Amino acid sequence: MFQALTFAVMLLPSLAVFASAPPTTQSAPDGMVYILPGTFWMGCDDPRAPDAQPLHQVRLDGFFIDATPVTNAQFEKFVEATHYLTVAERKPDPKDYPGVPPEKLVAGSAVFVQPKQDVPLDDAFQWWQYVAGASWRHPEGPASDLKNRGDHPVVHICFEDANAYAKWACKRLPSEAEYEYAARGGLDRKKYSWGDDVTPGGKYAANIWTGHFPNENTAADGYRGTSPVSAFPPNGYGLYDMGGNVWVWCSDWYRPDYYATFDPQKIAPNPAGPAESFDPQEPNQPKRVLRGGSFLCAERYCTRYLVGSRGKGAPDSAAVNIGVRCAKDAAK
Repeated sequence: MFQALTFAVMLLPSLAVFASAPPTTQSAPDGMVYILPGTFWMGCDDPRAPDAQPLHQVRLDGFFIDATPVTNAQFEKFVEATHYLTVAERKPDPKDYPGVPPEKLVAGSAVFVQPKQDVPLDDAFQWWQYVAGASWRHPEGPASDLKNRGDHPVVHICFEDANAYAKWACKRLPSEAEYEYAARGGLDRKKYSWGDDVTPGGKYAANIWTGHFPNENTAADGYRGTSPVSAFPPNGYGLYDMGGNVWVWCSDWYRPDYYATFDPQKIAPNPAGPAESFDPQEPNQPKRVLRGGSFLCAERYCTRYLVGSRGKGAPDSAAVNIGVRCAKDAAK
């Protein structure tokens, strides 16, 4: 439900130094990329990202990950095969929202509505609205559709929806460590999945907010909303949209103090996240990790397209900038 949404904000650095990665590879399933085993520095030493500190070394086994976020066309095949109804398409159960008037319990999701003037950045409700009828089929609300957006990432996907799709596809959600490792594309402790410059060669390398957030969007990157999943160059591993376009869910529970549990003198093998969630900003609301940032992330707000940064969201949160990308175990 919209009231439970956590709109993750701000940021940064690290990556993949292959300690003893084997020279061999594995044949990847269609649409996926094999990521070699290896060791990398995970985390972010930027003061705007205290929940991504301290930096620590992580060792991962090899795994597969989708080359792109799941597209509308791919998700449509899933729905046609299973008749699945996303959480955003279901009428909320009154038992889950005691005290909420019945007339307000309507199916829908969170949609970005651009303010006409500058507004304070400490109140996300200035630009987010819960829109009845908004869903993956109708990203901006009932009057919108998916025409010419088959190759755009599916949105309005909550954690339950992401898991349902992954199970149908015989895959799973990536761990937070797997996502960051893959996102870095072989670059060691860079700011972005493509390097240190947000506009290498004077061109935007990802679909992010350009202009003065939230009231001015210059679309200097070519897009005001989502973009085709292959609109921008891939990273060093051949992965698209690892930063920007849409957030994607990871399997980990979120805790802001999780990285502090690592011994910086030791290498952590295949971390799967904490056993439970705790967010002091909403202590009664469990959160899952979101990664990658989106087309609504800007330099002055939510710079989560920085590759070492972290996001969070209530598992029942869906929004116009949240999608899914899957991973898969590889043979040992």
